[in-house]
Order: sequence, then structure tokens, then C-alpha cells
Amino acid sequence: MPEGHIIHRVAREQSADLKGQPVRVCSAQERFAEGADRLDGQVLTRTEAWGKHLFHRYEGGDILHVHLGLIGKWFRRSPEEAMQPTTRVRIAGSDAAWDLTGPMRCALVTPEERAAVVASLGPDPLRRGADPRRMADRLARSDKPVGLLLMDQAVVAGIGNVYRSEILNIVGIDPRRSGRDVSAEEVEAIWAEAVSQLRLGAHRGRIVTMPTSELPRPLARLEPGEGRYVYKQTHCGRCGTELDVYPLGGRTTWSCPTCQPR
Repeated sequence: MPEGHIIHRVAREQSADLKGQPVRVCSAQERFAEGADRLDGQVLTRTEAWGKHLFHRYEGGDILHVHLGLIGKWFRRSPEEAMQPTTRVRIAGSDAAWDLTGPMRCALVTPEERAAVVASLGPDPLRRGADPRRMADRLARSDKPVGLLLMDQAVVAGIGNVYRSEILNIVGIDPRRSGRDVSAEEVEAIWAEAVSQLRLGAHRGRIVTMPTSELPRPLARLEPGEGRYVYKQTHCGRCGTELDVYPLGGRTTWSCPTCQPR
């Protein structure tokens, strides 16, 4: 599932391509044909990301809500390029089109429905002014493992399996430790690292958590999966210890017994 940095990057790129102009909206699938007809010809006024949720606002007051889920993807196309049968919606401006396939959600929502989605989310490390106190409060009141809580979008928005594994390794916390056993100083470190890493991810369009001085080769030449300390690795990228690999909340988790002692 794409993590929050990708959604923020898509929102920024779509804004650059489409904002402020009437867009052509169509669908290759009957399930969103009515929504596409309603948006067609409207001016896109704003794109915004909240965690893994993307919202488009239109001049007529309509709001498009998209959540990619596990298999959803956005593709940047030429407006003249043929639309594929799997395209749920195409939003085209004068110079670029964006095609959406396989989303978990693609629907027109009211302002009240959008507000309810946002209210259900924890703080988003990529949103200016985000307040981490809600995350801290949720952690302090829970016996659940911190590695599970960090993937709960009601605790913190935008973090998925890759970032939770990498961030906890960097700050030295075992994912199986209960939320209430994480100190205030450690919560601050988790938040600061989340802000730093997701900003880098949004800028690069990929997750590379190691600083450039530790990379095995230049950033542009990294193979898929390189540049990470623990996620889908066999040994810790910080100390070389063989990693512990175990399920947590139905997802495979990696942690270092040396850098993240239980």
C-alpha cells in the first residue's frame, strides 16, 4: 500500500498539472461514470493529501475522495493517450492527464463527509502545523505494540509497514514494546524521524532511509529495496546483526535485537 509520502507527492504534482483550469473527466468503468459526468468541465481548485487520503476540490463545490488501498495507482499520461479499460477515472488538463486504476475508494463526497474522514485520522507528519500530541496520547493509553499503533491511521496518518519498521530501528525501539512503555522523549524522537523521513520520501518519490553517506552506491543507482536498514533485509544496516522477522498485526515485521533490544 502506498504510504503518505506518495499521496502528498501526487497531490503536489496533480496541482501543478491541473489546478486552476477546467478539466476533462471521464471513466472507462460504469461504476464511476455518473461522477465523471458531474465533474467534467469543472475547474479544479485544490488538491490535498491527509495521510493516505487524497481530496480534489472543484469550483462547483464537489469533492473527489480517493484512497488507493493495496493496488490502486495513479499514472501521469498525455491527454491524447488512449484510456485503458481499467481506468476508474481520468482527469485531464491542457498538457497532462492523470489516470486512476484499482483504488479502494473513488467517490464524490460532501464537505461533511470529508471532514469526518479527516477527523478520524491522527496527525499527518507531512502537514504543516500537525500536532503530535494526539499520537502521544494514543500511545500512552495503549497496551498494544508500538509497531502496530504506528500503522493505525487514527494514531498517526500516512505511516505504513516500511516506515514503521525503519523509523523504529532508527530510534532504537522494539516494535513489540507496548505503546504505554514508550517514553515521552522516545515519542518525540519517533515524530521527528517520521517528519524527516516522509519529507525525504515525498521529495524523492521513494523510501530511502539511510543518509547518503551510508548508501552502498549513489542514490540514482540504488537497486529496489536498497538504502533501508531493516525492511525486507536479512541483517541490520546499522550494526550487521541478523534481524528478527515476525508477524505483527498481520504484517511481516523486521527489527534488530541489538539496536532495538526488547
